Amino acid sequence: MQKFDKIRPFYDAEVNDAIQSAVNHPMMKALMDFTFPDVADEVWKNQLKMTHSIRDFQCNFIYKSVQRVLAKSSEGLTTSGFEKLEPNTSYLFISNHRDIILDTSLLNVALFDHGLVMTASAIGDNLVKKSFLKTLSKLNRNFIVQRGLPPRELLESSKLMSEYIAQLLLRENRSVWIAQREGRTKDGNDATHTGVLKMLAMGSDEECMMQYFKKIKIVPVSISYEYDPTDALKMPQLMAEANAEKYIKEKNEDFITLLSGIIGQKKRIHIHIGDVLDHELDKITEEFDNNNKRIQALAQVIDDSILQSYKLWPTNFIAYDLLHKTNMYSHLYTESEKSIFERRLEMRIDENNPQMVESFLAMYANPVVNKSKYENAI
Repeated sequence: MQKFDKIRPFYDAEVNDAIQSAVNHPMMKALMDFTFPDVADEVWKNQLKMTHSIRDFQCNFIYKSVQRVLAKSSEGLTTSGFEKLEPNTSYLFISNHRDIILDTSLLNVALFDHGLVMTASAIGDNLVKKSFLKTLSKLNRNFIVQRGLPPRELLESSKLMSEYIAQLLLRENRSVWIAQREGRTKDGNDATHTGVLKMLAMGSDEECMMQYFKKIKIVPVSISYEYDPTDALKMPQLMAEANAEKYIKEKNEDFITLLSGIIGQKKRIHIHIGDVLDHELDKITEEFDNNNKRIQALAQVIDDSILQSYKLWPTNFIAYDLLHKTNMYSHLYTESEKSIFERRLEMRIDENNPQMVESFLAMYANPVVNKSKYENAI
């Protein structure tokens, strides 16, 4: 299985050596001081040095880090739909994507709490340029998506990743998390990119693509944050796109966004697990006679699941009403909630830039627009 060495997480046999190499890194100390504020360094160092598997590392350290993040920067995580999943069973979770690290970390916390198989999760190589972050991601069962490749190399990379995902799901009984699109949704419009589904299909040895998708058990996942801790950080890219300009990231921008997502205030968070796609795939096979149309239909089925089950918060309704200068949803939030949101807008955005204000409000309002397209969804 050496062909996957470039992208795979550590094998358990490699975990202890990786930990020994990272245990004295200042970023490890920062992570552990955050997670275990009242514990002496030697205690967590000794515990780390006795860790020999990814599962132990995740359960004893990462799980507790995420619980601490929730306690410090949110008003709690709620979930729905997990009862539909079977224990000891692998699934391909295709999720909307709002936060670099937390989307998948919170899903894994919920899977662990429900006694279900945790995921191997895709992460862009742009996020693991620092060697410590690469080690940490591989200890946390991340596999690496290579970005920015020329077309021929991109095709080879996609094939390799597709094969690896099939290997995890069908031979190792390991669930997989992948975002519905490359990169996070910046404008609140969650949409599945067909390129992601085409990449997944490359791993199929089935004549019928939809039969393969049935076999790997696709589950749409919807995650929503009451406040997006990186909302203001998304503005420069949205402004550039609105003005048809090329957006160039600042040095360390991804790392700053990653940290802001973890420590920034999120208020309430909800994860919903959709139905395992099954009869929908049969219907697509019957209705469409070519794979491109089938892929487009599957993307729509995933979008329908994610958008309908997206949890709307007062912030979404307030933003909609402010953006459209209406009181249509005023019965779904309080004056206090509205004034807190307006204060946040004032503090994070240049109010003298109407385009920026509009983009900020649309980021929160678009999920309302999208969900309102479904009958009785709101």
